[in-house]
Amino acid sequence: MLILAIESSCDDTAAAVLEPESRIRSSVVSSQHEIHARFGGIVPELASRRHIEMIRPVVDEALAQAGIGLDDIDLIAATQGPGLVGSLLVGFTFAKAVALARGLPCVGVDHMAGHLLSCLLENPQPAFPYTALIVSGGTTSLFAVDDPLSFTRLGRTRDDAAGEAFDKVAKLLDLGYPGGPAISRLAAGGNPAAIAFPRSRLGADSLDFSFSGLKTAVAAHIDSQGRQCPPQAVADICASFQEAVVDVLVDKTLAAVERTGHRRVVLGGGVAANPRLRTVLAERCAQNDVALFMPAPALCTDNAAMIGLAGYYRFLGGHLAEADADAYSRSPLN
Repeated sequence: MLILAIESSCDDTAAAVLEPESRIRSSVVSSQHEIHARFGGIVPELASRRHIEMIRPVVDEALAQAGIGLDDIDLIAATQGPGLVGSLLVGFTFAKAVALARGLPCVGVDHMAGHLLSCLLENPQPAFPYTALIVSGGTTSLFAVDDPLSFTRLGRTRDDAAGEAFDKVAKLLDLGYPGGPAISRLAAGGNPAAIAFPRSRLGADSLDFSFSGLKTAVAAHIDSQGRQCPPQAVADICASFQEAVVDVLVDKTLAAVERTGHRRVVLGGGVAANPRLRTVLAERCAQNDVALFMPAPALCTDNAAMIGLAGYYRFLGGHLAEADADAYSRSPLN
């Protein structure tokens, strides 16, 4: 089976072709960073307009790289939500239109499900069940994953997502957008113990997250320095902030493992590409005899390959999208 997958939940237009039991034939992502950087964040209307411009060229490129045409496609999968509704509608409507015109089955995919299953695109693959930490600009959540269609939320952020906190701190430091890569790069030259930023635990039994207080603490520290921080001070702020985020993410993940009894952990989402998070989580999992599965960085950020895989399992489960199915901004999983 050959699947054409489309992802347009935020500011990346992505398409992929894959054989779900075999390999990714192609994966194409068109980024909008240069459009939104000058605004310090994503402008929804600009994002949806760019998706309209790029959806056809990106799909054509994915088909070309796979060496096939639409006549070879057996199934179309597209992100149905959550995300920016204007952006979602471009990709989801395009997918439904092509499926209707070609007489192909079409499935709508929850973006979160894509991240939860993205490790299945790699080898070795985790066996079910497993505990998953999904960390991105839109969500920070823990899940128990029993099978490709069964996800139970264990905890979620009560305010800012971790990726959102990275972007906001980067903006405070005038590091540009997106903030995560810039902070990670500077943190490598800083002292993670230089500043005692707070770690919000939310109670001994809570698996929820909160990063708004940490963001406020960083802002207060920057103000106390007169907002004219020398380069080394900026590096120390980045390293100390990043360490505070990583500490909480890793501690909560291991607490979730203790609660579920799973011996496998999966990491996903855009912030899963952060080197410090990957290193610390790998060390802690090894110390606790827990197997860790992390997708390659290209499969952590938004991509269509993970949407295609999640769509394949929805197709096997008989969950087809009707022609009048609508996109949704909030995930029922989160």
